[in-house]
Amino acid sequence: MALDTRFPDATLDTVTATVPERARRRRRSGAGRRRSTVLTVLMWTSVFYFVVPLVWLALSTTKNNSDLFATFGLWIGTSFEFFTNLENLATFQDGVFWRWMVNTVLYAGVSAVGSALLATACGYALAKYRFAGRRAVVAVIMGSIMVPVTALALPTYLVFAAANLTDTPWAIILPSLISPFGVFLMMVYAADSVDDSLLEAARIDGSGELRTFATISLKLMAPGFVTVLLFQLVATWNNYFLPLIMLNTPALYPVTVGLAQWQANASAGGGAQVLFSTVLTGAFVSIIPLVVAFLFLQRYWVSGLATGGVKG
Repeated sequence: MALDTRFPDATLDTVTATVPERARRRRRSGAGRRRSTVLTVLMWTSVFYFVVPLVWLALSTTKNNSDLFATFGLWIGTSFEFFTNLENLATFQDGVFWRWMVNTVLYAGVSAVGSALLATACGYALAKYRFAGRRAVVAVIMGSIMVPVTALALPTYLVFAAANLTDTPWAIILPSLISPFGVFLMMVYAADSVDDSLLEAARIDGSGELRTFATISLKLMAPGFVTVLLFQLVATWNNYFLPLIMLNTPALYPVTVGLAQWQANASAGGGAQVLFSTVLTGAFVSIIPLVVAFLFLQRYWVSGLATGGVKG
């Protein structure tokens, strides 16, 4: 049988192997070119919706108070005032903004780590142990997810007032340690990520339940742990209503309440204190730690989820 003249140096085997391979490549490239117009429009609409406010905030930090109202919001002002605004932010009221930032890091950091640990332990116990009342506990947790946080604010305040814990850091940290959604998420994650055979093997080797959880199960549940930690970190960092009703001392404010007080002072009395550019600069600075935390933790999150996705 004569070879195709298009392959003068090839054998019959290489020709027959090359043709199907090229067909497969064409099919793959064709599949890669197929796009959904609706999904593309939705994706770019979402990008526009989330990115434009951030761009506006970043550009606003480079303007003075007059340029904020005299120039287009998505363009630079007549002068670059970022460092001046940053200096005003650092020195206004004796630099109380940095105290607020430290408070926010403390509240959000302790609450996020504590909430993730509690949710992981509780979710693991509900997923891997059978005990009396388990279904009732799960039902209560599921019901708690449906209750708005603001509906619990007043009862929480009354409880902490009776315990003389209002106007203290504990009034922010303790309520933030409870995350019903985090418990539910970790319960579902533990059911799939922790194999019962591993637990049985650990028990046969003489490992206690606490040691098994700390050395085996917690590592397998690390992606879920990081997910709950990120959710709770963002929720506590952006929390405004709870600190507003719990705290009276300005030195204990988180950055959300502190900046809101500045904005209220700037708007009262016809704007006697023109702080708009200072407040916007503070808002921009306050989101930087969240961005850094997400960029640092997302590699553990994504790598753990990818590992779980290929597990057979």
